[in-house]
Amino acid sequence: MENVIDGINRWIGFIPEEFNQMTEKELNHRPLTHKWSKKEILGHLCDSAVNNMNRFIKIQYEEQPYVIQSYNQDQWVLIQKYQDRPLDEVINLFCTLNKQIINIIANTPNDKLSNLCDIGNNQQQSLE
Repeated sequence: MENVIDGINRWIGFIPEEFNQMTEKELNHRPLTHKWSKKEILGHLCDSAVNNMNRFIKIQYEEQPYVIQSYNQDQWVLIQKYQDRPLDEVINLFCTLNKQIINIIANTPNDKLSNLCDIGNNQQQSLE
């Protein structure tokens, strides 16, 4: 799990540095009307973190296999209006949520890592 934590920490360091170098035009540009801007992609990563935190916690105590619930990614991004939010708020949200994921991972007992989750299409994976 140390590799996972190291990887998340690299993203926490990389994202603010990378995004703060971009212009507003670069951040808000949508390549097509139905595609997300870079800022919306970052917002989506925040939404993904929220949903994954929920999963990482529940798989430790819910009946096995824990069934992964999907979410409507487009609606989450649209409703939260990441495009209109100040960049520093979205970056801070990303960093804070991912630090919390690190906390969850670091504090997950080893015996819980083998807990199964149903990821759909008749496939199961362990929490690990």
